[in-house]
Amino acid sequence: MSQSLSPEQLTLNIDPKQFKFADTSSLLGGKQCSAQQQAWVAQPEAKKAAEFGLAIRQPGFNLLALGEPGTGRTTLMLSAMHDAAAKQAPPNDLVALYPFDSQGKPVFLKLPAGVGGQLKQALDQFIRHLAKELANLLEARIKDQASTAMATFLNAQLQGINASVPAIANNPSLLAYFAWMQKDIMEYLEAWQPSAAGEGDSNLDALLSESFFGRYRVNLLVDHHQGVLAAGQSAAYAPVIYDNDPSLQSLFGGIESAAESSAAPDFLRLRAGNLLRADGSTLLINLRDLLADEANGAQILEKLHRFLRNGTLQIEDLASSGSAGGSFVSAQSVIPVSVKLVLVATREDYYLLIDENYDFFNYFPIKIEFAEKVKASPDNYAAYAAFIAQKCQQFNCSHFTAAAVVALLQAMHRLEEDQTRLSTEFAVLEKLMLESAAAASLREAKLVDVEDVKAAISRRYARHGYIEGHMRDSIVDNELMITVQGEAVGQINGLTHIDLADASFGSPIRISANCYAGRRDVLTIDREVLMSGPTHDKGVMILQSWLHTNFAKLNPLNMTASLVFEQEYNGVDGDSASCAELFVLLSALSKLPIKQGIAVTGALNQHGEVLPVGGLNEKIEGYFRVCKDIGLDGTQGVLIPGRNGRHLILADEVVEAVAQGQFHINTMNNVAEGILLLTGHTLEAVSVLATETLASFKLVLEQNLPKTTLLERSR
Repeated sequence: MSQSLSPEQLTLNIDPKQFKFADTSSLLGGKQCSAQQQAWVAQPEAKKAAEFGLAIRQPGFNLLALGEPGTGRTTLMLSAMHDAAAKQAPPNDLVALYPFDSQGKPVFLKLPAGVGGQLKQALDQFIRHLAKELANLLEARIKDQASTAMATFLNAQLQGINASVPAIANNPSLLAYFAWMQKDIMEYLEAWQPSAAGEGDSNLDALLSESFFGRYRVNLLVDHHQGVLAAGQSAAYAPVIYDNDPSLQSLFGGIESAAESSAAPDFLRLRAGNLLRADGSTLLINLRDLLADEANGAQILEKLHRFLRNGTLQIEDLASSGSAGGSFVSAQSVIPVSVKLVLVATREDYYLLIDENYDFFNYFPIKIEFAEKVKASPDNYAAYAAFIAQKCQQFNCSHFTAAAVVALLQAMHRLEEDQTRLSTEFAVLEKLMLESAAAASLREAKLVDVEDVKAAISRRYARHGYIEGHMRDSIVDNELMITVQGEAVGQINGLTHIDLADASFGSPIRISANCYAGRRDVLTIDREVLMSGPTHDKGVMILQSWLHTNFAKLNPLNMTASLVFEQEYNGVDGDSASCAELFVLLSALSKLPIKQGIAVTGALNQHGEVLPVGGLNEKIEGYFRVCKDIGLDGTQGVLIPGRNGRHLILADEVVEAVAQGQFHINTMNNVAEGILLLTGHTLEAVSVLATETLASFKLVLEQNLPKTTLLERSR
């Protein structure tokens, strides 16, 4: 027999006494963990995978973080990346220098963290001194017919640079560069001649320009110097970069157009991208950002693939490859780069792309699965409570009482539709917290209590309840024909779940059936007019299989049955109405009336077992509100799959109505239990009546067959 559920079975009851705090402010004492660390408690396997992947420093071990938005993929991965980076020494600076060897390729040097900035500052100071003394040096060269003064000045300056940047002495590439630079300056100045036409020092003005001095500047592409702590220790550490708006230039760098700095040498126009900035450390990007870029997304993915394959990067003029700077671009040197890439993606996007770019994901061997739900346990409850406490501190809002924390936990259970599991959509929890705190502030309360959480949930429903209210009014006004009282043959109330992204609710819908002599079996009008989806059609075919198994073992059904979702004009899909469709067909065949106050949801298998369905809480609450507006009389309720029992987390008003006997929630495990509740007759009794009707259909068909057909059948 079907089971009538008690009020205690309709929701999750968490005892606030299991928490050892009066309010969440007491959770902030002692050694505190961040909200991210508390959220990691709910993702233990993901945390292990993330820490393992970040600990591997060899190239090629990039990380792929999979999960739904709101589960903490980005925030938690950034937290883990920062923790790993704090244990690493800062990577090298990257500088670009003028190519004195006349090969046209800028010289790229990787220097210890901070040395790049020191070198840039030292050479900028050298250029200032050179500009200040240039006229005197040239005058001395002309006067003495020798370059002794220039050589002495340059040697002194280079000694000063070596003193301010000690790392030069240990870097052969820098020593060779300064030798080239000294030689270039000497040759340039020795070739200079004063104006022969009495024009004063006008050509000296031309020499005192960026086109000359720019050759000796440093283009500091990547600087990892982070300053010095008060204690005198270096505060530098490996950077963690999050590119939240990835583009070709933001990732791969680019070349400043000549129009913006026409006097500067070409190598000073180079600009680093985030891949260069993350060299030796980690970079996080979101796959969705790349896929959403219709103009350049495919190109970014392809260039990223080449970068992962080659381990090198070439700064290109991606915006104007055909411009005048093209020759400079084609002469670029490749830069070896080692980046640990963290790619955040939904499972849907990942599995959509993996078929087309399988070899791309070969470079992401560390897959991190962020769970969308976790088991309810004291440890997880405690972690969620600590998360709430940290967020209260972060947003400087009122703290939550233990009862209010319970209400938030119930909301996370409700989000997952499971009494045994919690949703990990921490973004939803955070918003509900802030809305609850706002509700508490409106009543000028110092602490957020359970009434504030419920008020926030109620306000959220009210903000998104317009469409449901409009549909409910149509039912109450009898524009949508729904009967919630009495009995009727061949008519039943099904339950639909309507998901509009920002609003999700349930609503009853009338399903009707007619049966008559024929050979078309079960015909659904919605399918005939192409208004049903494949999942619904599958459910109807399973229903038809059950009918044949139970009524057509020796003879065909000799029946045509028509099913329709009344006043449904937007199409139907899903198999959660297959039980209701079977019950209304059995009613039409047996001529037994169905109780109209009981709405039905449940999927069917070929053996007559009832399978669980989704959206159950919204379906029940939507039907309850319809019955409440029409008038509760104690006969209304719903019939749901028994396997959905743990998915019930219903609103207080529904639980109270059940406790008062005004509304009923019954479960069924098979067809027999459902038909007994709806008609008051056993399945065997219904089958006898249905068989009689089918026999009459057979007789009608035989009486109306042509005589020739009868003769052929008798031979």
